[in-house]
Amino acid sequence: MGFVIAVDGPAASGKGAISVRLGALLGLPVLDTGLLYRAVGAAVRRLGGDLGDATTAARAARALDPSLLDDPNLRDEEIGEAASRVAVHPAVRRALVQFQRAFALREPGAVLDGRDIGTVIFPEAQAKFYVTATIEARATRRWRQLADHGHGATYAGTLADIRRRDGRDAARGIAPMRPAPDAVLLDTTDLDIDGAFDAARRIVEAARARWEQSQ
Repeated sequence: MGFVIAVDGPAASGKGAISVRLGALLGLPVLDTGLLYRAVGAAVRRLGGDLGDATTAARAARALDPSLLDDPNLRDEEIGEAASRVAVHPAVRRALVQFQRAFALREPGAVLDGRDIGTVIFPEAQAKFYVTATIEARATRRWRQLADHGHGATYAGTLADIRRRDGRDAARGIAPMRPAPDAVLLDTTDLDIDGAFDAARRIVEAARARWEQSQ
């Protein structure tokens, strides 16, 4: 097994940008596991199915085509809401676990960005983060991001959406969003992306040095 980094946290915490930079620094592939759930949500919507129906969502998860993860439309806000809704179904999560673990087991390792990587998907990861920020800071970031892409979102609406998704992710019966006991908490409320990445880099480099010594 190679060197695996688990980066968990809620929406707009900065975990995605940190993961991409860590992957580039270390030459490791990066999997945004949220895209898997977005692809499932998008598939259910495309077929006119009910996002709340576990059977329909699980069928879409089992039939997932990995090539669809490159679709830029998966980043749309309404697809993020659909992803959060299908992610509550245990059958969907079970269908996607194997894909995520197989990705992590590739040599020379991987960076996985999600909400349950360090707790459920790959608890044996050599480096674990739980990236967070205040809900107000996260809503501001997401609202500005949406505005930059021409979406007519309001701050109040974005805040309500993130609050709703946080509650759903934390309360689901299987694999609720929470930090792993041995994860490093990285609060990015007062950090820009360069500062957040620098903090993560130093932690990962120390973990990698310990891992290499143990090989």
